[in-house]
Amino acid sequence: MEYNVTIEEENKEIANRYKDLLKGTYEVLSKEDKELIRKAFDIALDAHSKQRRKTGEPYIFHPIAVAKIVAMEIGLGATSIAAALLHDVVEDTDYTIDDMEQLFGETIARIVNGLTKISRLNKAQDASIQAENFRKMLLTLHDDVRVILIKIADRLHNMQTMDAMPAHKQVKIASETLYIYAPLAHRLGLYNIKTELEDLGLKYTEPEVFKDIVTKIKESKEEQQKYLETFANTLKQGLDQEQFKYDIKGRFKSIYSIRRKMRNQNVTFDEVYDKFAIRIIFTPTSKDEKFDAWKIYSIVTDYFKPNPSRLRDWISQPKSTGYEALHITVVGPDAQWVEVQIRSERMNEIAEKGYAAHFKYKQGNSNESGLEAWLNRLKESLENQSLNAVDFVEEFKLNLYSKEIYVFTPKGDLKSLPKDASALDFAFSIHTDVGLKCRGAKVNGKLVPLSHTLKSGDQIEVITSSTNKPNARWLDFVITARAKTKIRAALKDEEKQIAEEGKAILMRKLRHLKINFNDKIVNELVVYFKLRTSFDLFFRFGNGAIDNTQLKAFVSQRNSTFLNFFKTKLRRNNTSSKEVIDTEEVTHKYDALVFGKEEEKLDYKLSKCCNPIPGDKVFGFLTINEGIKVHKKNCPNAISLQSNYAYRIMQAKWIDSTKQDFKVILHISGVDNKGIVNNVTGIISSSNDVFIHSINITGDEGVFDGKISVSVKNSSQLSKLIKSIQKVDGVKKIERVNSL
Repeated sequence: MEYNVTIEEENKEIANRYKDLLKGTYEVLSKEDKELIRKAFDIALDAHSKQRRKTGEPYIFHPIAVAKIVAMEIGLGATSIAAALLHDVVEDTDYTIDDMEQLFGETIARIVNGLTKISRLNKAQDASIQAENFRKMLLTLHDDVRVILIKIADRLHNMQTMDAMPAHKQVKIASETLYIYAPLAHRLGLYNIKTELEDLGLKYTEPEVFKDIVTKIKESKEEQQKYLETFANTLKQGLDQEQFKYDIKGRFKSIYSIRRKMRNQNVTFDEVYDKFAIRIIFTPTSKDEKFDAWKIYSIVTDYFKPNPSRLRDWISQPKSTGYEALHITVVGPDAQWVEVQIRSERMNEIAEKGYAAHFKYKQGNSNESGLEAWLNRLKESLENQSLNAVDFVEEFKLNLYSKEIYVFTPKGDLKSLPKDASALDFAFSIHTDVGLKCRGAKVNGKLVPLSHTLKSGDQIEVITSSTNKPNARWLDFVITARAKTKIRAALKDEEKQIAEEGKAILMRKLRHLKINFNDKIVNELVVYFKLRTSFDLFFRFGNGAIDNTQLKAFVSQRNSTFLNFFKTKLRRNNTSSKEVIDTEEVTHKYDALVFGKEEEKLDYKLSKCCNPIPGDKVFGFLTINEGIKVHKKNCPNAISLQSNYAYRIMQAKWIDSTKQDFKVILHISGVDNKGIVNNVTGIISSSNDVFIHSINITGDEGVFDGKISVSVKNSSQLSKLIKSIQKVDGVKKIERVNSL
């Protein structure tokens, strides 16, 4: 629709929108607050006076709309409303951050600066650059959460007014919204905004599906209204009898969540059974809201039969966003399942406004809220730079959207963890040192492995050992960003230590071979062993992946006349690789692909549709005639293959074989001396980075025979282990075999 109005009409509309903003604020504004907002409005109006939006409207409509969302829907105060009005001033006009500080003080200047930085980030296209930008954006979270809250409001208004944009930009912005902004709104308790962002995201990414669901919701609106009246009338008598003041509302599930259910469960719109929810919002009749909520619960269940497995008590243990409510699913009229949400007016306000309402009602003497605890944990993981940006954002997203479980410590304290968290995640949630030294756990009194998946209500006791060290396999089963970050950091520290030892070993060995240790020889070794950095070289000497034989082969080749012929060529190569010498980064030399949980090496072919390369995230697909074909996880055909042939999909990953553990089975036999098993296992346990998987040894009339399954880094480490075991008194034979 073409925008065509006179200057007078335009000015009148700007004035009306400004009044509307002040009228609908959630916080009560003082005279000083109104003066601050007016000053911000005047500066923004002047700064944007020559700008127009894509629709032709004056640009000031946008900051006013963002400020209105901040004031009414998020419920923030005057400082945030003023910052929202000014959020594009530094980015788009001649005003600077210094001007903002002089005019409005340090707080507003800091918020506007944070928003300006984010605006400059979003112009990148490349996925990894975009992910890096998201990481930087999230860093502003712990500086001042208001930056992200205003940014979410800005994104919501942009999504609401995106029709004038070209289609490719609509898809890009909508995808970005679904990828990071909707999950952020969810995590900050802004459920209404999250729902609208998701629905608008779907409108531009899958327009046909969106229109189809909207049409079907409209068609069934009348029917749903009748259903709500029947449900409310049935409950009315019971609620009135107890003299409750209440409001019963019905609401359709969001378009996006209906779409997600249709896709996940592979059903049609009509087959999604809980499209409708009923909300009972009550004014407490006593001082105890909790008591009133359970009273209403008992009234509802007197009239309608509940599904006991679908009870969610978010009142006794609120979500970490501050959300409180009782959720029950009952068999309503016409034998339909209906979700009933019971909330007090205060709980409803927190559900609508999230962060802002949560802090409005928070008592001064209360414990650290879930949201603050989450922000503190987030600060830790954000500041650790060891993770590449794409992986970081993926993990961060998981933590944003994860459902929560509640588990108990041995003392009976309650801890919140993401759904599917392992015993090791729990250990890291207590303290980093507890996680790093964890060697097992007891869940409800039973000993379980570290990978054990926890369930709500479990009581966990962590077993630690001062000699225990983190293992790369831990990364396969921890799901919290905190645990992953800490494990990676510890492994990196351990690699540095191994590299230091490796450097000392290499210097000693070269001295024996009468060769001086210097940059030149290190570069030659890096080139000879096809590595990328000196760190890689030292690490491999440290863990025994490069042994004496290989070093001697290098020396003999170096001394040959053939090598002398190429010396000049090598010098040229050396100069180009010289900058590599002091690199601290651990580069991955992906030289093997392994399949399944057992990480077996199998024959495979790389698929031509996505051309995976070493290091890509991949999966194996078992074809009928061509064996295993390897596809990238984001291959265009991946969704089709995974949904239609799930039984043929195999886990697969690239590994650096010099840094990977390998499972080895040793067959051992000899004379059954007293304590022999103890001596053998003692040697294995004292060997660095060797882990026992299983032991099966039997004794019979003075002799013993059995098998031990262990994990080792490489053949050199295995040889040392076998030699050590052979020295044990009583061991006559030890050999490597293929099966237990």
